[in-house]
Amino acid sequence: MATFEQTIRIIIPETMELKLKLEQLHQRVNGLKDQINTEEATKNAFVMPFIQILGYDIFNPTEVIPEHICDIGTKKGEKIDYVIKKNNEPILIFECKHWKENADAHNSQLHRYYHVSKARFGVLTNGTIYNFYSDLEKPNIMDEKPFLTIDIEDLKDSSIKILESFTKNEYNLEQILDSAEALKYIKAIRKEFEKEIENPSDELVKLLVNRFFDKPLTASRMATFKEYTKKALTTSINESISYRLKSALSINERLDKPDESKVNPIDENIDANKIVTTDEELDAFQIVKAILREKIPANRISPRDTQSYFGVLLDNNNRKPICRFHFNTSNKWVELFDKGKDSGEKTLLNSLDEIYGFRTQLHQTIANY
Repeated sequence: MATFEQTIRIIIPETMELKLKLEQLHQRVNGLKDQINTEEATKNAFVMPFIQILGYDIFNPTEVIPEHICDIGTKKGEKIDYVIKKNNEPILIFECKHWKENADAHNSQLHRYYHVSKARFGVLTNGTIYNFYSDLEKPNIMDEKPFLTIDIEDLKDSSIKILESFTKNEYNLEQILDSAEALKYIKAIRKEFEKEIENPSDELVKLLVNRFFDKPLTASRMATFKEYTKKALTTSINESISYRLKSALSINERLDKPDESKVNPIDENIDANKIVTTDEELDAFQIVKAILREKIPANRISPRDTQSYFGVLLDNNNRKPICRFHFNTSNKWVELFDKGKDSGEKTLLNSLDEIYGFRTQLHQTIANY
């Protein structure tokens, strides 16, 4: 007979379970940051829980080795913050910094440790950002750039899927190396693509324009077509994203099957073509969803975008607003309903992270319903 934990694993895919734990760690980090004043405290409060989330026993000194001595040439007594072993072989080394420090600023130190370590992967972290390195360029020499970055304040499903391969139960060296190589080149291509969107090169403009424009591309025409190309690329991408998001929202609404008598008829008459769901709105929604998961199942929290605001509803019911995001102006506002659904109060947001400060109000709103 399956245990409760085994049953949960069957119901919740490993990747989703890993994401939930990382979201909980994110909330922990946000709640403790201001009290963490040293590198050692960062390691204990943030990094060790991260290692534990990966499934390694932080209380087993043969599996997670703190302050591992790593002699480098004439330097004796150098220490790596953590070495992770599996089957008595080192697979991961961790170099940690205080959470206020830039995680990219100390890779030379990790580079030295990596050179004398038998591990194929090194992690440089400040407790919120985890940069994963390997030796894809030259054997036993750590690459200058990470192939994977996990930012617990900006979790991405694609990155979490790769991180799953580093967990104790799923660790697979060959699979990770294949993924690492793919990620490396995908990131490089994406970077070049983003540069082309921001400032199209002459080569790209010529490649596209010569397919339909049979006149010489003079300097003035090239400048004009560069602007046209930038606008065309940006518009195409934005429309594609908007279409996919609206499709996802539509599917969500059909699955939830709301009571038609409870739907505000005003929302039904909105011209959907004028609604553009932004990445910031979706990020804000995910933050609210993570906060409310402490009280209710995720499938009871629904997004509803309109022309004037992005709303979050309970049970996909317009009569049960949880909060609204007004991101359509230069200033960003969150509207809360903890004092009643007809008593929305707006608060200015300087950053999306400030949403975590409204946990009490959001929980109270759910309790009111």
